[in-house]
Amino acid sequence: MPGATTSHDLRPVTLIRIRGIVQGVGFRPAVWGVAHALGLDGDVCNDGDGVLVRLASPGMAGRFIERLRQAVPPLARIDSIESLDEWSELHFNGFNIIESRHGAVTTGVSPDAATCPACLAEIRDPANRRHRYPFTNCTHCGPRLSIIRGIPYDREQTSMAAFRMCRRCRQEYDSPADRRFHAQPNACPDCGPQAWLETADGARIAASDPLPAAAAMLRDGSILAIKGIGGFHLAADATNPAAVERLRQRKRRFAKPFALMARETAIIRHYCHVDGNEAGLLESPAAPILLLRRRADASALPDAIAPGQVMLGFMLPYSPLHHLLLGEFDSPLVMTSGNLSDEPQCIRNDDARQRLGAIADAFLLHDREIVNRIDDSVTRIIDSQPRILRRARGYAPASLPLPAGFEKAPDILALGGELKNSFCLLRNGEAILSQHMGDLEDASTWDDYLGNLDLYARLFAHEAETIAIDAHPDYRSSAHGREMAARLGLRLHEIHHHHAHIASCLAENGHGLSDGPVIGIALDGLGYGPDGTIWGGEFLVADYVEAGRAGHFHPAPMPGGTMAILEPWRNCFAQLLQLGDWKMLLETYADLELAGFLRSKPLETLAAMIDRGINSPPSSSCGRLFDAVAAAAGVCRERIHYEGQAAIELEAVVDTRQLASIDGYPFLVEDAQSLQIDPSPMWLELLGDLRQQRGAAIISARFHKGLADVICRVAAMLARKRGIATIALSGGVFQNATLLALVERQLARQGIGVLTHRGVPANDGGLALGQAVIAAARTINSEVNH
Repeated sequence: MPGATTSHDLRPVTLIRIRGIVQGVGFRPAVWGVAHALGLDGDVCNDGDGVLVRLASPGMAGRFIERLRQAVPPLARIDSIESLDEWSELHFNGFNIIESRHGAVTTGVSPDAATCPACLAEIRDPANRRHRYPFTNCTHCGPRLSIIRGIPYDREQTSMAAFRMCRRCRQEYDSPADRRFHAQPNACPDCGPQAWLETADGARIAASDPLPAAAAMLRDGSILAIKGIGGFHLAADATNPAAVERLRQRKRRFAKPFALMARETAIIRHYCHVDGNEAGLLESPAAPILLLRRRADASALPDAIAPGQVMLGFMLPYSPLHHLLLGEFDSPLVMTSGNLSDEPQCIRNDDARQRLGAIADAFLLHDREIVNRIDDSVTRIIDSQPRILRRARGYAPASLPLPAGFEKAPDILALGGELKNSFCLLRNGEAILSQHMGDLEDASTWDDYLGNLDLYARLFAHEAETIAIDAHPDYRSSAHGREMAARLGLRLHEIHHHHAHIASCLAENGHGLSDGPVIGIALDGLGYGPDGTIWGGEFLVADYVEAGRAGHFHPAPMPGGTMAILEPWRNCFAQLLQLGDWKMLLETYADLELAGFLRSKPLETLAAMIDRGINSPPSSSCGRLFDAVAAAAGVCRERIHYEGQAAIELEAVVDTRQLASIDGYPFLVEDAQSLQIDPSPMWLELLGDLRQQRGAAIISARFHKGLADVICRVAAMLARKRGIATIALSGGVFQNATLLALVERQLARQGIGVLTHRGVPANDGGLALGQAVIAAARTINSEVNH
């Protein structure tokens, strides 16, 4: 037949499919380089599934894949490689990179990455055309999620579409051998974004290079609003007490620590202890804020940087603009989020002028649009392991592979909690956890949340078949999920808060769907329990499908409800009230300063509220127990200014030298239908310590030690009783480094396997992952059973 293809026209071709974070990170040039080194013919392209390679030499596929794994670019991550041999009419002439193919999007989106050494060298080189150019980047660094609108990740899908590349930038962009090949934000001073400095009234400050002028203003004590990669910062000279205090007053941030930025790790070592693990995390492409222990002799920084803290949050410059600015300083700058307290960070110039005009003396701006708001990530090294406390810039939205058994999970949208919110998409055996967004009680944060839900649906072409929400009846995210499910006719899973915490820990640690239950210990501030009460100190027997309560802390009332969260002394009173006759107790300890303080409060009214059950919900919360002990010890007693302040400051005063030798406070374990931890004996000894005028450092150490001991005792009892050899630790309380290290080490000494969080926050920022995998497991089980 004329035109028909014969077997003589067909040639063997190997198709190699690569999935993971493989777009916008220099992956195709890496493929091109390996193919040319091996002398192979074929081509490579981006498409909706990731990267597709076609080789005309099937016998070389194994060697090609082996070499490719060794040549993965710094920001790339391979999740899977599949190969298939077939016969094709294709005729290849050499090896080429071809245009992106559009289709169903399932590939990953790369997080924003800190300036790489090569780009940093260029901006410092007077002979280089990018000398002191604050938007220098390549495929190994620079903005990604913050500038992207859609997939495939091509320039027209980013805010860089507004800047037409000059001839030299286009040559770099088009050359597979150049590290800027298809670097979508590629630019130079001739064709790219520009920065400028302006006063608070909008007048531009004439300067060919605005960075030295900005540095001079900071040295003079001014506060600057600086537009970065994922949002604005407010900057001040960290060694200037007056500037720091002025920033606190203007920003209305009266106690929460400020983040700091320093030019290099060597400078940070002047102020904090930095070990090898910590230096590696600071200098990683994610460049997060890292909590570091302050040096005792670091007197150059005012206490107002981090009131009541022994930790300082430091980060290194992560954009060329930051490098150029910090290059003017041998000391740190405050670099805190550009907002009023509890509001989302500003990302647009006009919005920043309006919202930050009463805070900043001047603005360092640029004309590259920030499409997506991304806060700085916050991390801490605990027991030699990096732990993410806030997952945002540098980490999100990198996907997380799901454990074995979840391959057939449907597309799921999990909407997270109310505080420290993030949401999660499940698809194709991976979880995509959004960046941290904050507390949804704030109207502007809620708007940001809704916008990000729409963005992620577009970026990942995600059409949810199932919605997962927290079971709390009043969370805004949960109400939104119920409305979505009803409107779109989708299946809805209501997930209990502490089950989601444990499932998040299991998923992060690769615990398989059929690997059986664990003892889950979920300790936090509060969460809605299956019995309709407030939980927060829970021992669960849990897998991905079910969670049963096997133990908990003895419930105590929260007099005033939300006021008990804001005023730690209320929790202290409620705990002491449970010891028996309150008036007799007050008389017995009348000489204590604590007793005098409490007598100044309306105790009779609170006692009556508790007795009648008026606005005094009972709670098993371990977080509220921390608040109560902090108040008793005189640490953050009257009122907190940010979530977790009392517990954070209580940990800060621990006398760590005493932990190995000191006796922990005793707790009583009641063995009823479920194990209950009664803190009454602890309170009696604590009151005795107050009478003996033992300070807050000893009280905090004894509390941490005793709390860790009883947690491990109950965990071991349950493990033996249930025949379970694995413990999973989750919830915001386990971001306490002292407690986590004590518990983890003690359980390990008993031969019990311990799962903890590292890449996903233990706090509510990890809830959505847990919600998603629980909904997936229940769906998979339901389909199997039918």
